[in-house]
Amino acid sequence: MDGQQRRALILGAGGAVILLAVLFVVVGVDRVVDALAAADPVLVAAAAGLGLCWLAAWSLMLRAVLGALDVEMSVWTAFLVYSGAAFANNVTPFGQAGGEPVAAALISKVSGARYETGLVGIASVDVLNVVPSVSLVFLGVGSYAATTAVGDRVGFAVASAVGLIAAIVSAIAFVWRYRVAVVDRVPGAVGPFLGRFDRFDAETIEAGLADRLGNFFADIERVGTDRPRLLGIVALSLLGWLFQAAALTAAFAAVGHPISPLIPIFVVPLSYVAGATPLPGGLGGIEAALVGLLVPTTGVAASAITAAVLVFRGAVYWLPMVIGGASASALGVKAFE
Repeated sequence: MDGQQRRALILGAGGAVILLAVLFVVVGVDRVVDALAAADPVLVAAAAGLGLCWLAAWSLMLRAVLGALDVEMSVWTAFLVYSGAAFANNVTPFGQAGGEPVAAALISKVSGARYETGLVGIASVDVLNVVPSVSLVFLGVGSYAATTAVGDRVGFAVASAVGLIAAIVSAIAFVWRYRVAVVDRVPGAVGPFLGRFDRFDAETIEAGLADRLGNFFADIERVGTDRPRLLGIVALSLLGWLFQAAALTAAFAAVGHPISPLIPIFVVPLSYVAGATPLPGGLGGIEAALVGLLVPTTGVAASAITAAVLVFRGAVYWLPMVIGGASASALGVKAFE
């Protein structure tokens, strides 16, 4: 871990701790602790089990994507690799954007595939997860609005999420449309600059970048043109989102406040917008976003909501952290090298 990475991790962790501390102070630490102490352990375990089901579904997504790239991987290995990728996402700032390079290195090491192929694999999983999440947001909000007025906070969250997703999709579409120009021009622009700091000359760097970019776009095209496989991948993504929504529903039941399962269907994907922050895995930001969305939509006391959110995040953040950290260590890849 170099100095810059260490500073980013420390600042991100510090920001997460501050956000969580503010949340607990506002809600009331004692009331949250009491709600957690009274939680049904069987339902807490059920939430954890649903969290593992989510992890398994998205690991199968990764396996299917890599299969389209002729990278074979067993179900168990795919689970370990995706768990390691989730660990990388959870310990680096900006969520998936920060963890993808580490995840690509992990895929490359385990499978022997090119680094850019591993990057396409994990990036495809992240991008394809957007499609079901947007659908669930609109479906969930629409169903919720049919019986209850949608408040300003939820409306603002939906608008923000849609705006961010639209910006990301537009940027991806722009790069894809002009991918030939990117391969032709980016290496020539970047090579001389990197050549000042690298042991290789600028021409060698340019050739290497052009080759990697060409392979990267070719692999993306292979994934996108396999339509039957693509539909199966999106179905696995949807299944993973539903497992997360079910985990949050179980978490509320565990703290003695059952809620409509329709609410987590749109609240969970909306909260992940907070993951696009300089916080490790969105820690602190996602918890605050969940509480902020659930208070006006459930009518449950903020302390009970916070307790349920902590149970949920234990299932989908901390449990994958433990499994993924062990997986990454066993497979020989560190989050920071």
